[in-house]
Amino acid sequence: MTAPDDIFFKQLDRSNVQALVDESLHGSDDGELFLEYKQSETFAFDDGRLKAATFDTTQGFGLRAVAGEMTGYAHASDLSEDAINRAGETVKAVAKGHGGTLALPPARTNTKLYTDIDPLGTAGFETKVKLLADMNEYARKKDSRVKQVSASLAGSWQVVEIVRPGGEIYRDVRPLVRINVSVVVEKDGRQESGSFGGGGREGYEFYLRPEYWQAAVDEALRQAVVNLSSIPAPAGEMKVVLGPGWPGILLHEAIGHGLEGDFNRKKTSAFAGLLGQRVAAPGVTVVDDGTIAQRRGSLTIDDEGTPTSRTVLIEDGILKGFMQDRQNARLMGMAPTGNGRRESHAANIMPRMTNTYMLAGDKDPGEILASVDKGIYATNFGGGQVDITNGKFVFSCTEAYLIENGKIGPAIKGATLIGDGATALTKITMVGNDLKLDTGVGTCGKNGQSVPVGVGQPTLRIDGLTVGGTQQAA
Repeated sequence: MTAPDDIFFKQLDRSNVQALVDESLHGSDDGELFLEYKQSETFAFDDGRLKAATFDTTQGFGLRAVAGEMTGYAHASDLSEDAINRAGETVKAVAKGHGGTLALPPARTNTKLYTDIDPLGTAGFETKVKLLADMNEYARKKDSRVKQVSASLAGSWQVVEIVRPGGEIYRDVRPLVRINVSVVVEKDGRQESGSFGGGGREGYEFYLRPEYWQAAVDEALRQAVVNLSSIPAPAGEMKVVLGPGWPGILLHEAIGHGLEGDFNRKKTSAFAGLLGQRVAAPGVTVVDDGTIAQRRGSLTIDDEGTPTSRTVLIEDGILKGFMQDRQNARLMGMAPTGNGRRESHAANIMPRMTNTYMLAGDKDPGEILASVDKGIYATNFGGGQVDITNGKFVFSCTEAYLIENGKIGPAIKGATLIGDGATALTKITMVGNDLKLDTGVGTCGKNGQSVPVGVGQPTLRIDGLTVGGTQQAA
């Protein structure tokens, strides 16, 4: 369905709410009332049958007052004028004696990056369950070595309205769908797994097409079969080639967080104070772009009402800018970039990534691989850990290969990449011409909040990266 214009104001009087917002934020530098209505569902299929199906509806508000570096925030799931009034009494304390001048409201945009249709209604319950059952059957018939298939489908429909002092109203309707499949295969007593996921800000129709979900299962099965023949990973410092697309998650974690405004304003980022200086090898350009239609990390407007943008973070190796919400941008004397995000009405605003990726270079991927006499080629990653203050990271490879004499060798198991983002940026020696974005599965965590994001990159060669494994490199 399409969101009715009065979804929040069936039970609220708009003029009364506006008066409460104006009074609560008087004397503040900035702030807003954030209204949220969200429906979400998940389906999980495992061991040949539907294991779980959930449906949830949430609603609520968050009221924020900003005074200098201080923020007053109150939220509730009770959408009533009494609750908003009580929240106002709480947040106004932050501006007591402050006497701020309210910041100008965000600019407006006529752009819409996704439809406002409810994706949950684009397919029936039986159709969604049948999709997962078909994926299970297809995988098992495809290869007799398949021992387990797990498939899931999730969708949500979020309506937000941002009410600012003075009567400015911003509204966004956000669909989101995600599909995942993992496969376990067994041969001669050895079991290995592979997985694939995809999604975006659209309905279920695209993912219900057999050509899509069969390709998803094929990819998960391919990874699992590759891992059946994998050998122990080497350990030591070596040349590493990262494949295009999802390996950009390393860029996101090890570099992207360090380029968010709050960490740089507080000087806790490894990149603090380096604006305008070289932080990466020549040819390395990194952007955060929330304006790509239907991408998982995209937003028409952020959670403060600011239109998202294509923000150049690093250009040809030079640090050019940061991702900013309104508060950190104002305190740093910069412009907001549309990166003010929150997990829900119950969470405060922080500068967060949208779709963060490295632009393509001029090298053919085959040329990059051929240039490496001995190293590893990593094409898929699982979990990892990053310290934002120094950029140090540890990432596990779920699909990787040896490179021997410029050719892809056997698959390896147990490889981890170890280093720090700032140093890794300077060790990039070749950038491929094959930029690829991920398939739509990214979720970013920060200070306990999770939001959907996108990543991407071309094929990269990084020299002198530490690889953790079980065999000492020759």
